[in-house]
Amino acid sequence: MNRQLIRSYILLVAVAIFLFTVPVAFTLTDQLRDDTRQSVLREAHTMALLLGNGDRASCEALTKVAKAYGDVEATPTAACDPGLDRPTADAALTRAVERNEPTTDWGSDFVWGKNLTVTVPAKGDAAVRIVYSTSDMTRRLWQIWGFRAALAVLVLAAAAAIGAFAARRITAPLRALNSMASRFGDGDLTARSPVTGPPETQTLARTLNQGAERLDTLVASQRIFVADASHQLRTPLTALRLSLDNIADGVDDESVREDVEQATAEVVRMSRLVTGLLVLARAEAKVTAAEPLALRDVVDERLTVWRPAADERGVTIALRGSVVDDRPSVLAGPGHLDQVLDNVLSNALEVSPDGGRITVEVESRADTVVLSVLDEGPGMSDADKSRAFDRFWRGQGLTGRSGSGLGLAVVKQLVTDDGGTVTLADAPGGGLKVQISLRASPRSGG
Repeated sequence: MNRQLIRSYILLVAVAIFLFTVPVAFTLTDQLRDDTRQSVLREAHTMALLLGNGDRASCEALTKVAKAYGDVEATPTAACDPGLDRPTADAALTRAVERNEPTTDWGSDFVWGKNLTVTVPAKGDAAVRIVYSTSDMTRRLWQIWGFRAALAVLVLAAAAAIGAFAARRITAPLRALNSMASRFGDGDLTARSPVTGPPETQTLARTLNQGAERLDTLVASQRIFVADASHQLRTPLTALRLSLDNIADGVDDESVREDVEQATAEVVRMSRLVTGLLVLARAEAKVTAAEPLALRDVVDERLTVWRPAADERGVTIALRGSVVDDRPSVLAGPGHLDQVLDNVLSNALEVSPDGGRITVEVESRADTVVLSVLDEGPGMSDADKSRAFDRFWRGQGLTGRSGSGLGLAVVKQLVTDDGGTVTLADAPGGGLKVQISLRASPRSGG
């Protein structure tokens, strides 16, 4: 917008310069041409009078004036021969001698040529011709146009500087609004815009600030609800499970014990479901600004946590890709990557066969970093992949037995909040590939 405003200012000034300066320059050029023509004609008429007088004094005076003036030609009369070069017979000489008409020839239709030729009649069928060099006129012409061209350049430069200053002042409120919107989009709900500038931008700033204030209040209320729900729901479920355990310990009837164990399993599943719901609610409610995070450090930390569980089943977790050679940074909210990796690795470990392999790959691209987790499990059909991110959906594979159906929903919510994407694909050789694309931090160079 700044560039467009500056170009508009320069264009307006250029049009004004063209409309006022160019006509003045043409007027001065025409005036210079007319003044020169009148001056040379006056001198030629004076010499023609001297030639036409016919006495010796006038003839001698003509000779002196002609030599002093420069390139002058004249046809002699019976009484006066000034000894000057005779003009070439042409139409101009014919008109001067026979028709008694003076002629002016500029030598060119465009401005003028190298010489101005003026032919005037004299008494006794004679004529005087002056060939006037236009070099001085050309030099003055360049001065006229050059001065105005230089002045135009200076005025345009001043207009550009003034336009840049004015454009920055005009767009300053818009830049403040854009900065506030960028911070707000990155999750900083405390971002506010200063109420400055013209009335229109002030009204817009107030409206955005009021909307941000209300949204911040709603998010804060949701956070409070999540914290209260976490405490209120977990406590009775824990107490219920303890009560069922105590009942199971004091019951000798096998059928009753089976019923109690079945009820305990349902309580455990409900606890997992509540935990998943609370994690998802926190992910939706906790809007935090993304910050640069070292992906290698996060991946190493989570793999260290999950390797003991994998070793118990003989599953190998391998890291490969460009992350081994460099340390790219990504933009993510605090704790988001940890939860994402925990959910994805948990699912991969659950579906992996004993002695299998889980591969973590990282690829740095132009403006994104792609994190992929590949397993050797049964994989998913295309229909299952299209529903895998739905809440409470559980597939028919191994994860459908005890999962809450919220793990991948949490992953998608967290990755989306960070401005990334997550997709499911078939892994080479079988299994599932979870591909997570995150925004690369500018500091990572990738």
